[in-house]
Amino acid sequence: MSAAGSTPATTEQGHRPRRNIAIWFFGALGGILWGYDTGVIGGALLFIGRDIRLGPLVEGMVVSGLLLGAMIGALSAGRLSDSLGRKKLIVSGSIVFVIGTIGAALSVNAPMLIAFRLVIGLGVGIVSVVVPMYLSELAPKHIRGGLSSLMQLMVTTGIFVAYLVDFAFSGGGLWRWMIGLGVVPAALLFVGILTQPESPRWLIGAHDRVRDADARARETLTRLRGSEQAADAEIEEIKQSVAKEEAETQPLRLTDLLAPRLRLLFVIGVLLVFFQNWGGINTIIYYAPTLLKNVGFSDQQSIIANAAIGLLNMLMTLPAMRLIDRAGRKPLLIFGAAGMCVGMLFLGITTLLGLTSGRTSGAIAITLIGIALYIASFAISWGPVQWVMLPELYPLRIRAGAMGICTTLNWLFNLAVALLFPSLLAKFGAGPNFLFFALTTLLALIFAWRLLPETKGKSLEEIEAQLSLGGDGQRIGEAASSRS
Repeated sequence: MSAAGSTPATTEQGHRPRRNIAIWFFGALGGILWGYDTGVIGGALLFIGRDIRLGPLVEGMVVSGLLLGAMIGALSAGRLSDSLGRKKLIVSGSIVFVIGTIGAALSVNAPMLIAFRLVIGLGVGIVSVVVPMYLSELAPKHIRGGLSSLMQLMVTTGIFVAYLVDFAFSGGGLWRWMIGLGVVPAALLFVGILTQPESPRWLIGAHDRVRDADARARETLTRLRGSEQAADAEIEEIKQSVAKEEAETQPLRLTDLLAPRLRLLFVIGVLLVFFQNWGGINTIIYYAPTLLKNVGFSDQQSIIANAAIGLLNMLMTLPAMRLIDRAGRKPLLIFGAAGMCVGMLFLGITTLLGLTSGRTSGAIAITLIGIALYIASFAISWGPVQWVMLPELYPLRIRAGAMGICTTLNWLFNLAVALLFPSLLAKFGAGPNFLFFALTTLLALIFAWRLLPETKGKSLEEIEAQLSLGGDGQRIGEAASSRS
């Protein structure tokens, strides 16, 4: 009967880790949906043509329909999460996923398939904005980076699972099952997130519209942090931040992102998502099987090797989750950009020299080494760090809207790369394209080294005060002005 004699603090401390794990798991589960629906279509397209006639243009619309939907979902998610709350919008996003997935799996013609792929994209866009924000606002500051980077781990896990499902159903060409199994994590997200708390930061910011908002925020933080004292201190810090914003003569609006006070932070956020996409990751994710076939892999070997690349992408996210709060955001991005640049440079030079052509073990090994170096470098740095840093950069009152804009641009850059790369590949060949991405990753390294601030170990309120209200933000701006 020792449990009966435990103090409340001990009991709370004993239950807190379990509750925290549930929040991080169900919150980041949206990333699995994102990764799964992004990765599964590649294998499904090999067999959809048996039931639905797809020309090259229509096939491209099926693939890019998700990206267009994601842009729309991301653009609307910021304002909706401010008005409805983070939790309610994640629930809504899971419902959108279920509807889109079932509709796509049961499609009988191309317009129906494209339309429901767009619906799935709406769900992807919603969770890509709200889930990182939700995790960031619930996480304690000393481990916020590692917990928030669960999103990227779940995305890579979803891609890997999609590759395995494609392989499992490829024998029978069961593309409807490939797509339809995405309903499983969507249903888990819907059920699981209903049991989790609302973001205390959103509750305090919406205290005039939500009944008992302060009490609910205090209860949630007490459970998460394990003590009333820690919860009270964090609530006071959040309230001071909100009060400071509300006391301004002109409340912050999204248009303020273009004003001198926040312009540089907005530029940093845009460049962060630009370099993540134009560093070439989507070309590897989408076209690795084609590259492998060109150097001698069979169709089945290409699928298996692609799954191995997905596994590497997922596994290298794990050390990033530990390093992001130890080494910091900025060193990881610099290190990752260097590795990505070397990987692309290696692939570009060896391709131009003809070392990757022909059905030889040497050509296969060279291609795999270059791809593996690039994927490992991306997965430990630019993959997870972007989703940690974006919600850290902006003040509370415009965080959701700024995240929405940056994430919308993320999908726009993703769409642009996906649409342009096949034409660029056909016109210039693989070698010059690899060298182009080596150049963009070099520019990403310079950006991370010279312009990017470090946000490790600081509360969201401390970051806001330092970056947008003077402090580091002013020094960054002065440094940028002096160099221009």
